[in-house]
Amino acid sequence: MAELVLNQDTTLPEDAASATLVGRVWRPGTGPSVVRVRAGRLEDVTESIPTVRDLCEAEDPAAALKAARGVAFADVASVLRNTPLDGRDTGRPWLLAPLDLQAVKAAGVTFAVSMLERVIEERARGNPDQAAAIREEIVGLVGEDFAKLKPGSPEAMHLKQVLIEKGAWSQYLEVGIGPDAEIFSKCQPMASVGTGQDAGILPSSTWNNPEPEVVLAVSSAGRIVGATLGNDVNLRDIEGRSALLLSKAKDNNASCAIGPFLRLFDDGFSLDDVRRMRVDLLVEGPEGYRLEGFSSISRISRDPVDLVGQMMGRHHQYPDGAVLFLGTLFAPSEDRDEPGQGFTHKVGDIVTISSPQLGRLVNRMRHTDECPPWTFGVSHLLRNLAGRGLLRAG
Repeated sequence: MAELVLNQDTTLPEDAASATLVGRVWRPGTGPSVVRVRAGRLEDVTESIPTVRDLCEAEDPAAALKAARGVAFADVASVLRNTPLDGRDTGRPWLLAPLDLQAVKAAGVTFAVSMLERVIEERARGNPDQAAAIREEIVGLVGEDFAKLKPGSPEAMHLKQVLIEKGAWSQYLEVGIGPDAEIFSKCQPMASVGTGQDAGILPSSTWNNPEPEVVLAVSSAGRIVGATLGNDVNLRDIEGRSALLLSKAKDNNASCAIGPFLRLFDDGFSLDDVRRMRVDLLVEGPEGYRLEGFSSISRISRDPVDLVGQMMGRHHQYPDGAVLFLGTLFAPSEDRDEPGQGFTHKVGDIVTISSPQLGRLVNRMRHTDECPPWTFGVSHLLRNLAGRGLLRAG
């Protein structure tokens, strides 16, 4: 199996020296700790900020992180080297996913290309053998360029009627160009894996792919306070059999990867930077296979503020805040092995999702039952913080 190696130069954003970065580290003998990155060192700020959720609730999270009392305990490079399971020294710190109590939500079908692929999955009933023929039929019928359509607009509703009349309407087109976005739960709080950790795919899935995405951090009041990278691992065959299997296709052990750090909005980084962001993908297979792709947020069909507004508000609250996957432009259709079979993962694939302003999220793909089981949840975190005297009223 391919070796997974992390280093500081490729993990951190290109402008890391000026970025406001928060993360979480497991400190042996102590437990999960909230950390900031400063001059190549990690500083433990848990005494001032017990959870990342608390930080995101601050009036100015970036200012709060910078002002927090911190204790330097390790350099970034050494913690990154110790994070992958292979050769990990459990007596030394390693990196975790950079969120804790927040709900983990995802927006689906927010790009035209991924919308087309979802329609193909549905009509193929999860069978990759039929994908190429269905793709050609759909593109010939309505074209590929849905990106110019504003969801819910009169033009979009006219296209919907045309497709219904031609017998080509789909539930995926409904959320892609209709007024209501698809927002679903990706996993439970505390269940995400971070960079350098193994990510899971169900052993029963034979048609699946990575989904490189930007992930927004949102406070309980609905304020977007920062961003990071995510892999919304997608099981195309299972969801394609029935949309009612979405939870089985999306929420599995180690199936949600987020990291490496959460970058908070400040004078040098804002939501407008996210709107212009390009996210690159690299898949390196154990057999020497290589796949490259990208996702450009500028081509998203719904603005991030609209997606957050559909996720939460007077109709739906998240008192511990939430993180939201924005969806992906990337939908691999090139054949990896047999002609007409398209792309699917192999155990041992190394998936790298990167952006100059957010760094690199790197994970190795394994079957869900081979990934370390999720054993440290919200109750464990609360007990740990209580034992450290870090739980406070207010």
